[in-house]
Formats: sequence, C-alpha cells, structure tokens
Amino acid sequence: MPPAAKGECDRLRRLLLEATTAGVSAGALLAADLLQPTAVLAADWNRAAFTATTLSEAIRAAGAGGSSDSGSIIIKTVEIAENGAQVPVEVISNIPDSKSMNIFVEKNPMPLAASLTFAAGAQARVRLQLKMAESSRIRVVVRASDGKNYHASREVKVTLGGCGA
Repeated sequence: MPPAAKGECDRLRRLLLEATTAGVSAGALLAADLLQPTAVLAADWNRAAFTATTLSEAIRAAGAGGSSDSGSIIIKTVEIAENGAQVPVEVISNIPDSKSMNIFVEKNPMPLAASLTFAAGAQARVRLQLKMAESSRIRVVVRASDGKNYHASREVKVTLGGCGA
C-alpha cells in the first residue's frame, strides 16, 4: 500500500473510532460521505466468472477447467431442499494445500455461487447458504497449491420456488 493511501486509511480509522465512541454509527458517516466503502471493498473480484450465464463459461472464467474427479472433496447438503432460496451446503477439502475453492450451481442463471481463497496452512472448509433456481447439481472445484484442479459434485432437488420465488 502506498504511504499516502496508508495515511488515508489511518485517518479514516481514527475518524471511525472517534465517531463510534461519540455514539455516531457507520451509517451516519456513510450518509455524511465521510466514509468511503470503496476503500475497504475488494477491487479484484472476478466479474467475468460471476456474471457468466453458462456453467462452461463460468468454469473457464474462474480458471477452474481441466479438473480431475476427487473423493477428497466432501459436499454435505440436503438431498431435497424445501426452499431454493436457502439451501445449506458445507464443503470440506481434504486435498493437501488447498489454495482456492469455487462453488457452482449448474442450472442457476449465473452458475458461480462462491469463490474462496485460503491462506497457506488453513483448512479448506466452508459452510454457506446457496440460492438455487431449480433442482440442479452443485459442483465444487478446488485448486491445490501445485496448480492442479479437482472437482466433486452433488445433486440437490428443489421442491419449492427457487431463488426467492
């Protein structure tokens, strides 16, 4: 981070601390245009992968192609989801040195549901709620630190209107 940007972050951090101790909320600071959320949000998200409309486009844009099937990726979820707006999913990668994980929902309008990166030595494990437009296959692609991709998938049936319907 350049010294000027670091100084700006320090100034904003002090302003936020002073405001919160004075009883002012972050929302009030945002409304007053004193706190810029763009300074905090990640700027390098993969727009092409998250906005792709087909599974093959999303996999290609996420760099998750050319993967091998692996039994070391465990996908825990319900077989039948009563509500497609909230499908609980837990994914555990037992692949040594898992670097990243991409979770795709094949029949969703935009198939890439989540993209996660893990620090070296961290356990590649995540629990989240997915929105599913309809009954579909969940596909998880894990990239190991050696650059190889591995995948596993699991079918989930959705019985009641998916994606908030």
